[in-house]
This record gives sequence, structure tokens and C-alpha cells, in this order.
Amino acid sequence: MPDRDPPADGRADRYVSFAKIDFEANMAAVLNHLRRYIDDPAHSNAFWDRFKERLAKAEADAVPVADKLLLLHAHTYYMVELFEEHKDADALAALIKLEDECF
Repeated sequence: MPDRDPPADGRADRYVSFAKIDFEANMAAVLNHLRRYIDDPAHSNAFWDRFKERLAKAEADAVPVADKLLLLHAHTYYMVELFEEHKDADALAALIKLEDECF
């Protein structure tokens, strides 16, 4: 594979290195947006209740980053649907950043 220079603007380039990517902050941003909806009984349902159970387990595991990241990755389309339903542009932007940098 040929060498690639990182972007000139200093952004992280996941195809060169994960060094400048803050996985925890990216996941936290998405989860903060998501929790506003799924922790509110008016917006939650059995699907999101199960997601919260799985998230609690992932956060309790010895290697929480990998499991939490996998859980978020597996539920991307559902989060997009939820954020679009609520017209939450900030949440969608955080999710897109997580997808671009971490998946």
C-alpha cells in the first residue's frame, strides 16, 4: 500500500492512523444525544429498552470501548431514524462524525 500523507488541515485520517481520533468523545457525543430520547418514557420503547440493557453491559465489560463501539455500529440505522424523526441535526452530525472516524 502506498504511503499517504495526513490531510493538510490536521484532521484525523482513519486510513492512515487512528492516533488523532477520540473514540470515547465521539461515542459520548452520540450517546448523549441518544439518551435524551431513549431515557424519556415518552420516546422509548421495548427496542430501546433492550438497547439500554446491552449498553449497560458493554459499559461494565473489561474492554468497554470495543463493545460499546460495536453496539453503536450495529444500531446506526435505528439511530438515524430516531434522530431524523426528531429533526435533530446536531445528533445526526455527531453520528456522522462517529461513522466517518470510528466505523
